[in-house]
Amino acid sequence: MKRIAVLTLAASAMALSACASLAPYGPQRGPNGQGFIEQRIESDRFRVTYNGVGAPGPVADFALLRAAEVTTENGYDWFEVTQRWIDGRPDGAGGVRPSVSVGAGTGRYGGWSSSGVGVGLGLNFSGPSPTSTTLEIIMGRGARPDRPQVYDARSVQSSLRR
Repeated sequence: MKRIAVLTLAASAMALSACASLAPYGPQRGPNGQGFIEQRIESDRFRVTYNGVGAPGPVADFALLRAAEVTTENGYDWFEVTQRWIDGRPDGAGGVRPSVSVGAGTGRYGGWSSSGVGVGLGLNFSGPSPTSTTLEIIMGRGARPDRPQVYDARSVQSSLRR
């Protein structure tokens, strides 16, 4: 009977965590919403941020996609990521994360004394956590320089567009 209760509780937690997930790609709507925002720093330099929920990987992909779009929308061919900020925990996907603890103790209360050992099971029901990726990019035209943080804008768009 206890096993059924634990399984039911775990299933409920997973269902709740599925409620908060990464929204479809698009501009951010509202101050706490998901989506992209960008800021022009110079004529060929932008700061692009993508705010989302869940694992940092898909959010970082959306930031790269937006950087590629900004690049082609402004008539450039490639962009270089000069700075990158990832705001989120490595386990930002949230959901159920079990933890086990063991404790022992003795105590005296009034005329009674007791001792015992306990075992507990903890679950995180907070669901996916907010995460964001911010890229500062500089854009260029012509042949793409051969550096690790330089991306061909059209290739990124064709690879990451969903």
